[in-house]
Amino acid sequence: MTTQNNIRVLVVGCGNMGASHAQAYQSIDGFEICGIVSTGDSKNVLNEKLGGGYPLFSDYAEALAATEPDAVCISTYPDTHETFAIMALEQGCHVFIEKPLADTVAGAERVAEAARKADKKVVVGYILRHHPSWEKFVEIAQEMGKPLVMRMNLNQQSHGRMWTVHRNLMKSLSPIVDCGVHYIDVMCQMTRSQPTQVTAIGVRMTDDIPTTNYNYGQLQIKFADGSVGWYEAGWGPMMSETAFFVKDVIGPKGCVSIVAKEAGGSGKSDNVDAHTKTESLRVHRADLNADDQFVHEDEWINLTDEPDHQELCNREQRYFLKSIRENIDLTDHVQDAVNSLRVAFACDESVRTGEVVRLDS
Repeated sequence: MTTQNNIRVLVVGCGNMGASHAQAYQSIDGFEICGIVSTGDSKNVLNEKLGGGYPLFSDYAEALAATEPDAVCISTYPDTHETFAIMALEQGCHVFIEKPLADTVAGAERVAEAARKADKKVVVGYILRHHPSWEKFVEIAQEMGKPLVMRMNLNQQSHGRMWTVHRNLMKSLSPIVDCGVHYIDVMCQMTRSQPTQVTAIGVRMTDDIPTTNYNYGQLQIKFADGSVGWYEAGWGPMMSETAFFVKDVIGPKGCVSIVAKEAGGSGKSDNVDAHTKTESLRVHRADLNADDQFVHEDEWINLTDEPDHQELCNREQRYFLKSIRENIDLTDHVQDAVNSLRVAFACDESVRTGEVVRLDS
């Protein structure tokens, strides 16, 4: 394929993320949607939203054979990720795939191996990696010395359509696996250190999900450099909106916090557009003078480049295009996705066994 040709993309999954990625493909020079796939009516809704005219399919394998795409965008439920990604790679397609990479660690490793074997690009939808404010958050956290204490959560008082989405997700994954991979990835970026052990707790608070799963969980991670982090995620109409949006990092030299007054407000906990917002960072320096008074006033960094959810998806897809056109080595990117999933599933194991899970170095 010459660099002048459009990348023909098959969009698989037409929910919130799939629809946003499809809009990105339609708006970015260099991409061309060659088909839309979903098992239900969502493909018709998305096709109409995009102006119509795209080939529609209910069966993924049929769509893959009929359209012969250059790339596949997978935004389906996690229990299909491994199979769909490997099918695409074996047909010679590049893959953009929503997190998590698979619904097991072994499955994620099989996807990574299939990408190596096919010599094709796999970009995993770690949306926070494309947010300039979150990049700044990580950068400042790295200035705070070691060890770090990282405190993060995203509890969602989900109802209506979002509760349907969450119930469907919990047929295969817990909240601390599905959401936790994002924040485990952020913690690993902040520490640049190996996680050594995890502990976690969880509780099932509704009969609307499988008896084997839970809709609230909290994980704790220890790192080789002495840093520690916790993350909690709860889904459902019973969840509290008190302190549901905490993004806070403490080190020997001070702390940095995301202060999102609007995104962290009442009624925003299950609003996808609010989940990535930062609005401002508050930076506190721990330096004291001879009288043990603070030398520096707290600094407020108000971030001007605050992309909304759609723009973040656009940036993810621009990176996908760049990785294909410029042949970027994504080995570390994919391995990071496998590693964060390994840690998340170790946390899941800790919930289910009640034991500390130690991680191989």
